[in-house]
Amino acid sequence: MPGCCNNEIEFDGQSPQYRRVLWTVIAINAVMFAVEIVTGALSGSKALQADALDFAGDTGTYALSLWVIGKPLLWRTRAATLKGASLLVMGLVILVTTLLSFGNAAPPLAGWMGGIALLALAANVTSALLLMRFRNGDANIRSVWLCSRNDAIGNVGVIAAAGLVAWLNSPWPDLILALVMASLFTHSAFSILRQARHESS
Repeated sequence: MPGCCNNEIEFDGQSPQYRRVLWTVIAINAVMFAVEIVTGALSGSKALQADALDFAGDTGTYALSLWVIGKPLLWRTRAATLKGASLLVMGLVILVTTLLSFGNAAPPLAGWMGGIALLALAANVTSALLLMRFRNGDANIRSVWLCSRNDAIGNVGVIAAAGLVAWLNSPWPDLILALVMASLFTHSAFSILRQARHESS
């Protein structure tokens, strides 16, 4: 995959600095999954529950990325394919569960929703900044960067949706955002799968 310059060497993850960053990001995501899965259920926010599922998926994704560092290209592309497939499944699960909530959803607790989204945004921005210098790597490395970037974008959306929920006293901003997040996960999944297929050919 080309980087910002045509002659940039593709990074394959083999550096002690990247391993340390990845361990840090794994810990951040595991903690935030525990926080959001509880508060998402308590607040009734589909967007927070979708974000919690994403934190769980990212924890597994980053652990897999760490495991395949230094392994042959075939292993790394298979790992990237698995991660792309898991993102696709995650997007479809969020889509289906959100659609099933239409018609009987109550407005979530906007204060909880916004406060936890701010905490999640801080966690994801930290992760994205830590990973930014490694983003122009192979499919395995790029998938890690995409996950963190998507999470930060999603958190901004949750904060905005929380404000709209409080203003309108309606569940619709929360439900619509969950659908947008499902679309973002699906788009990223296809991007990762395309690059993995290209690298394996």
